[in-house]
Amino acid sequence: MRLNILRRFRSEDRFLRNIGWMGLSEFGIRISRLLATVILARLLSPNDYGIAALVMMTHEFIRVFTRNGIGEKLVQAPASEVEEMCNTAFTLNWLLGILLFFIQTLGSFAAASFYGQSELIRPIILIGLTYLIYPLGSVQTSLILRENRMNVFGMTQLASVMTDNILIAIFALNGFGMWSIILPKFLVAPIWVIMVYRFHPWRPNWRPTLLHWRRILGFGSRILGVELLNTLRENIDYLLIGRFIGVSQLGIYYFAFNAGLGMSLSAVNAMGLTLYSDLCDVSHDRLLLQQRFQRNLSTIAKVIIPLVTLQASLAPLYVPIVFGQKWVDRGAVPILIVICLSALSRPFANAASMLFRSIGLPQVDLIWNLGFTLCLAVSVFVGTHYGIFGVAVAVMATHLLLQPLYALWAWRVVLLHPASWAS
Repeated sequence: MRLNILRRFRSEDRFLRNIGWMGLSEFGIRISRLLATVILARLLSPNDYGIAALVMMTHEFIRVFTRNGIGEKLVQAPASEVEEMCNTAFTLNWLLGILLFFIQTLGSFAAASFYGQSELIRPIILIGLTYLIYPLGSVQTSLILRENRMNVFGMTQLASVMTDNILIAIFALNGFGMWSIILPKFLVAPIWVIMVYRFHPWRPNWRPTLLHWRRILGFGSRILGVELLNTLRENIDYLLIGRFIGVSQLGIYYFAFNAGLGMSLSAVNAMGLTLYSDLCDVSHDRLLLQQRFQRNLSTIAKVIIPLVTLQASLAPLYVPIVFGQKWVDRGAVPILIVICLSALSRPFANAASMLFRSIGLPQVDLIWNLGFTLCLAVSVFVGTHYGIFGVAVAVMATHLLLQPLYALWAWRVVLLHPASWAS
């Protein structure tokens, strides 16, 4: 009994400590991002924002293939197999990185033709070069997460993203226009690699191997499917606005989305990483898993709900003061508020996803995400008939209606009344 109580408090303390480290990282990131966003909002035109949104959207549709579940498999793998899997993962990440660079190079010409914007080609190719840098540190990053060293992960993330945001501000002040958003993404890639090399001793043997590749890719393919749907879902509004409403309106929507949802999404993603590592530790014991999931979900709710509510309620006050009156005049504030409120349900659906992954059932999460993405795409398409505010309402309504149902269902079939297929 005493051992169980001690274990419970240790796990709770660790989760809170990890959230604390990630929260500290996110606080530093948000301060630097606020500085960059303020400067961009005052110096860039809606058209500059629109072009940058198209560049980043194109990059995201290809970069999603780097979120392929290889790292998650290293986090979940038995200790006896980790070393062999690490070398295989290193080989797979390099092969994938080279392939994605060539795909993105070709994709830059396709995007330029689709939107009739030839200036998209060079920045899309430049960001594609990061695929040849990040594989150097991908295995170390996964091992840091496996060891639940969120302080190290948080410091690495803080250094990289703060540098990104500071460079954005410097370039914008020097008149780089939309390149202010693009160039730093390439320049900060080596920082991540250098830091994870510093914080983890694992080194590749530089002998290509594909041992265990079937098991790694078998697990990862379901997660890749989920990430593909996530990326489509996160960009479907940009895609349809840019196509049917216009680049300038896309720039206003892109500003509202980043100024309103950026902070909340950062917190949701950070907590998801912490939650996944924590659940994997007890995935073999359903009673402990239930206790850990419920307690951690309660902690997440106490952070996210007040944060989102406060930010949405204060938007009419801080947008004109911080970002400038021009965004109020262009109607960005109502869009910002509506998009911000859509974050209320996101951490709960994300927690359900981490729960299924931790017990080795990412395919269940894949099926859910397929259905949810189809519903969102239809809603956003209908919303485009009512302008960018109609799109924002469609995004909010779909998230708030469907995501809580998924979280409740996952809790029921895995923990409360376990289904035979989830046992």
